[in-house]
Amino acid sequence: KTVWIRAREAQPRTKGRDMPAPAYARTSAMNTTSKAVRLGGAFKGASSFTRVHPKLVASVHRSGSQASVRPAVVQVSNRTVVIGLAADSGCGKSTFMRRMTSIFGGDPKPPKGGNPDSNSLISDMTTVICLDDYHSLDRYGRKDAGVTALAPEAQNFDLMYDQVKALREGKPVDKPIYNHVTGILDPAETIEAPNILVIEGLHPFFDERVRDLLDFKIYLDISDDVKFAWKIQRDMAERGHSLQSIKASIEARKPDFDAYIDPQKQVADVVIQVLPTQLIPDDNEGKVLRVRMIQKEGVKNFTPVYLYDEGSTISWIPCGRKLTCSYPGIKFFYGPDTYYGQEVSVLEMDGQFDKLDELIYVESHLSNTSAKYYGEITQQMLKHAEFPGSNNGTGLFQTLVGLKVREVYEKVTSAESASAVAS
Repeated sequence: KTVWIRAREAQPRTKGRDMPAPAYARTSAMNTTSKAVRLGGAFKGASSFTRVHPKLVASVHRSGSQASVRPAVVQVSNRTVVIGLAADSGCGKSTFMRRMTSIFGGDPKPPKGGNPDSNSLISDMTTVICLDDYHSLDRYGRKDAGVTALAPEAQNFDLMYDQVKALREGKPVDKPIYNHVTGILDPAETIEAPNILVIEGLHPFFDERVRDLLDFKIYLDISDDVKFAWKIQRDMAERGHSLQSIKASIEARKPDFDAYIDPQKQVADVVIQVLPTQLIPDDNEGKVLRVRMIQKEGVKNFTPVYLYDEGSTISWIPCGRKLTCSYPGIKFFYGPDTYYGQEVSVLEMDGQFDKLDELIYVESHLSNTSAKYYGEITQQMLKHAEFPGSNNGTGLFQTLVGLKVREVYEKVTSAESASAVAS
């Protein structure tokens, strides 16, 4: 019989750092003393949800060179943990997904042998589904009805709710595919329930029924100035669009964005907000960014990251001997605030790194990061150094949120497994 246990390797605490978090292990029910190592590829299929021996309570503890067995929590749940990611199109959802899923292992790919135009991405522990697949109107239907893809009447929220609920309960679904090339709905694909389901798109928090299924909610909030600069850089340089056509496209979407997409950030647990830099007066290029990680207080299974001293107001310019900074430099800020009437902690970075490996210096001053070991944040950033935003706060905060998602998963599954053992 195969079981999943949570193992913790004892290490001395480093001042200001988190203790190492559990690794995942696949082991025999009759062999619970081997060191835990997560093995990829064992999470696929509905059968992966029968992984708990209800009486197994064991983990590995290393003390020097001697291994011993001690009581622990079984690191498994009978349901999928569901994460929601909301953002407008062109706001970096795909890059964020790649950063986050890599933390759990594996290379996210479309369903094997399926539709090459599938929007779903499946890796060792995670499945990402795009909520565009729940359009009730295809591109031509929207044109006939005179609505945009952002309008609620162009979405099938009933099917979205039914299928996310089924996946959360460990059941497979036959999910439609919205083909972004042809603009029509393709035949459905079968999606098995994963350990972690990420639903990303325009409306993950819009429908209250779907919102209540989510274990953690993330919103990517790109300011109009930055979004406009990014779109000009992409569409003019890469696609040959005129400045007038780009402005017209943005303005056509804006009323529905303001009405239906933007308000969802009010219910998010974490908002990554991308703004123009304050370090360069009258900057309009959007190459240097000021990024804020707005973290809601009192969220279940989530503790905000802080800089230096929790709850204090900190302004920090780290450039010097330990961090190489060319013009305009780097500035960090941390402190308490309110966001739509809710208590939040805000961590902010303005500027960009010259040498990414020097991020370890910044990492050493952050706490509650949910990293498993000192240097994990820097390692994750270096691993994806070619991703957009890797030299500024977008990459750093996406990585931090990815580590928080891992912590949410561990806390949810630990709590439910403990409940199952107790019963």
